[in-house]
Amino acid sequence: MKETPAREESILEITPARVEGEIRIPGSKSLTNRALIIAALAQGESVINGALFSEDTEYMSSALRELGFSVQELPKENRFIVNGQGSRIPARNATLFVGNSGTAMRFLTAFATLGKGSFELDGVERMRQRPIQPLLDCLTRLGADARSTSGNGCPPVAVEANGLKGGRAAMRGDLSSQYFTAVLLSAPYAQRDVEIIVEGKLVSKPYVDMTIRLMKRFGVDVVCNDHKSFTIKAGQRYRAMTYEVEGDASSASYFLAAAAITGGRVRVCGIPRDSLQGDAHFADILRQMGANVQRGDDWIEVEGGPKLRGIDINLEDCPDLAQTIAAIAVFADGKTRVSGVANLRIKETDRIHAVVEELRRIGISATEHHDGFEVEPGKPKPAVIEPYDDHRMAMSFSLVGLRAKGIKIKNPQCVAKTFPDYFDELKKLCRAV
Repeated sequence: MKETPAREESILEITPARVEGEIRIPGSKSLTNRALIIAALAQGESVINGALFSEDTEYMSSALRELGFSVQELPKENRFIVNGQGSRIPARNATLFVGNSGTAMRFLTAFATLGKGSFELDGVERMRQRPIQPLLDCLTRLGADARSTSGNGCPPVAVEANGLKGGRAAMRGDLSSQYFTAVLLSAPYAQRDVEIIVEGKLVSKPYVDMTIRLMKRFGVDVVCNDHKSFTIKAGQRYRAMTYEVEGDASSASYFLAAAAITGGRVRVCGIPRDSLQGDAHFADILRQMGANVQRGDDWIEVEGGPKLRGIDINLEDCPDLAQTIAAIAVFADGKTRVSGVANLRIKETDRIHAVVEELRRIGISATEHHDGFEVEPGKPKPAVIEPYDDHRMAMSFSLVGLRAKGIKIKNPQCVAKTFPDYFDELKKLCRAV
């Protein structure tokens, strides 16, 4: 997939509304991209149903095709069909462009080490500022040749591949769980057993648990030692299969929050009760803040209560919810404090700084901390929100516009990274107030 042109500048005004109804959420980006990697490593044809089609998953599927894999896209059916090569990477040389997709950059870097040849991975300017050195160091200790070509520990990445030897390696756990998922996904095809030691505390543990469960579904076992280390026996192989992707809990959070903020009622379908997505616990946070919550086997329903209250919460295991909670905090009774999310500074933008800047832009008092922020509730004033080309900034601040007049989102099309139809789906649920 070639580099996308700069987005044409546009502005979308959000109309205040009460949010009511039912929505089936698109498939999980995290699970779709993990399944694409696993399906390419399996031997034979795998069918991925309920898959997400967005910029991030398109970068992944396009990169796999550049590497010589057959990946059939059926977006109208939300389905990928992948012909796996049983650990063989057909291409001997490839240049892969992944935009600002962290999952694609990290997963494909580890994946490429299993091949034979020269591979380069690059992205947009922001991707070139996002650290990947801990993953490169880990892969090097496992016998790979992977390096940052700029020498600053960020992409572009060059991989001189001749298979992954395996062994024991340590990696810091405080920056991104995606580094660990990247190694875990490819580790079964190393020449020797792989053991990954976690240095310090591992952030976003549910995402690693999700990876391990998915690997198990495709036939590979991982030993998790209380999230302090992970062991993968060599010689295991993924089996080709048909896999159903569950709905994206991160995307679900915006609609559930919209109900809480506007005093509406929304049922989101497609999130199973036993989901391991960390963001599937968002409904529990809304309950703490005063919303009414019900759960079924495959759905979550939220009804806005008479008054929301501010909370003090550590989001170490689900940092992608921070911006959504910031939007709710504007209308809560009392201060809200979000902590444990220092790793948000290396996401699509520095999300801690961006949240505080945009809250201040709409006249809300907010304080930035090294690992989070504080929000004082208030009456938002009209403003044009700068999302910094970050899909989560655009979606979360659109929620403020459901209660406050004059909120506009600059370049709303940035939501295409994970949820191209977000604003259309939100509009369907909006009722005039």
